[in-house]
Amino acid sequence: MNFDYLHPADQIIRMIERIYRYGMTTTSGGNLSILDENGDIWITPGGVDKGSLGRADIVRVTSDGRIDGRHKPSSEFPFHQAIYRSRPDLRAIVHAHPPSLVSFSIVRRVPNVGMLPGEREICGEVGMADYALPGSDRLGANIARVFAEGKHAVMLENHGGVVGGTTLMEAFKTFETLEFCARTEILARRIGTPRAIASELLEKARIEEPPTLSEFEPDRIPTDEREARRDMCELIHRAYEQRLFTSTQGTFSVKLGDDRFLITPHGLDRKILSPEDLVLIDRGRAEKGKSPSRSALLHRRIYERQPHIRSVLVSHSPHVMAFAVTERKFDSRTIPESYILLRSLPKLPFLSVYEDAEGTADRFTPDVPVAVVENNCVIATGNSLLQAFDRLEVAEYSAKSIIEAEGLGAIAPIDEASIRELEEAFRL
Repeated sequence: MNFDYLHPADQIIRMIERIYRYGMTTTSGGNLSILDENGDIWITPGGVDKGSLGRADIVRVTSDGRIDGRHKPSSEFPFHQAIYRSRPDLRAIVHAHPPSLVSFSIVRRVPNVGMLPGEREICGEVGMADYALPGSDRLGANIARVFAEGKHAVMLENHGGVVGGTTLMEAFKTFETLEFCARTEILARRIGTPRAIASELLEKARIEEPPTLSEFEPDRIPTDEREARRDMCELIHRAYEQRLFTSTQGTFSVKLGDDRFLITPHGLDRKILSPEDLVLIDRGRAEKGKSPSRSALLHRRIYERQPHIRSVLVSHSPHVMAFAVTERKFDSRTIPESYILLRSLPKLPFLSVYEDAEGTADRFTPDVPVAVVENNCVIATGNSLLQAFDRLEVAEYSAKSIIEAEGLGAIAPIDEASIRELEEAFRL
């Protein structure tokens, strides 16, 4: 589905549903708008339950100021209007109050968007707007002044965040990424000191990005491939629902045969991926007209060098990423399930997935099914898609348990004798 083909009212409804469902706003908080080609602004209404909005509730404010709709526009309409006036390139705005962004706003700091690759590229430099009365012209002027500097993401003192984009989907992706960065930093600070990626490492990562693959056009779609496409989409959607993925980050792949696998595309919204969006890679060539994940080369190397692996998942799940961006080691010896499924769980260098795909692939032996990559991702492998997904879930839930245990007392890992007992009982 091409989101941009939807009517502005339908776009807003779908996006506010997603924002509300994922706890990124409250019944009365947050507002979204779209500036259409006629100069009309479509915006969420004021004082109406965000959890039950219908398309008829969306308000249109025409370019000459006339209000068309059954409700009044959001009380924050003035700052939407001010942003559009200051930035003619922006056509959509997202404002909401997720707890993580509110936390940063009440200490008057901006989240660090440089802890993981890609987030700074999505968010850009994040600004901070001075506090003013909600709904006031002064607040609109304060926010518009920061947007006029060229920023797309702005924190509001004691208020939350606001993001602009050329489309509502683009604005949402930036907003979601900013919220993810805030949440990850908060979690990381509970267990250590989060660190940003050094600029020289980022530059090396850009240089080492895999080249564009040659293309081919499949002549048929076998039944096993159709089944794999369906199963992948079901679990990709589940990963998004469980917030293991964001709309822009997270990769699944499934091996179909010798040097042949399916992988998620680059840049498409994970929540609404369909089977036809997935990309077939055959002997290093990509399915015609599609852009595979940037990590496709790494997936290929893992399949080449580890015949026991049939599925590879790459994720930026926030609790595991708290370990990735700090010096803290992720110890899987918490409960039997964690050790059985995750085993030693090494932490690999940031550049390993860029400069040494072969060496990284060699690490995923049968006793190392999962690894954390510094300031980058968690990689989970399995002999099936479901096993790899289970390991990703267990990694995130185990990381969450460790972080939440910090406030309870010293963690007591399973002792070595009990570990040996587990290894013998489960033939690890």
